[in-house]
Amino acid sequence: MGMSVTISAATEQDAEQIFRLQYLCFQSEAALYANYRIDPLVQTLDSVRQEVAADCVFVARLGDEVVGSVRGRVTEDGAASIGKLCVHPRLQGHGIGARLLRAAESALAEERGAKRFRLHTGHRSEGNLRLYRRVGYQTVGTAEGTDGVPMIVLEKPAETYATTA
Repeated sequence: MGMSVTISAATEQDAEQIFRLQYLCFQSEAALYANYRIDPLVQTLDSVRQEVAADCVFVARLGDEVVGSVRGRVTEDGAASIGKLCVHPRLQGHGIGARLLRAAESALAEERGAKRFRLHTGHRSEGNLRLYRRVGYQTVGTAEGTDGVPMIVLEKPAETYATTA
């Protein structure tokens, strides 16, 4: 494709681009469920800024443009919750989502001590499920999103990122 997409930690200055990208990317998810009140579409810019400041957030850049992002944080049970993975629709299918996931997983395991990774996606989101399974996630259960969408919960162990002290 002739593009050079770079993956890096997000900065405060990226929050607005992440916010806009997320709104664009999650339109197709909302359409799948005929629910335009899903969390990524109703999240505020201030909330995105807070996540960028507090969580482990990575972006994919094509030049100065943020074309992908993912967020993660370690929860009380030692698992890393990974979410809001999105890649600009024109760039999907080129491995950017998998690269973003790997960057988040690595940082969450090595810097924040995650023992396993957990994510969830809507039960009709076949493309997402294919990606997550391809990179090693397995279904461990179901849940209902705060927006009422039935979700599939997937996990994988973090031992591939174990560091030697």
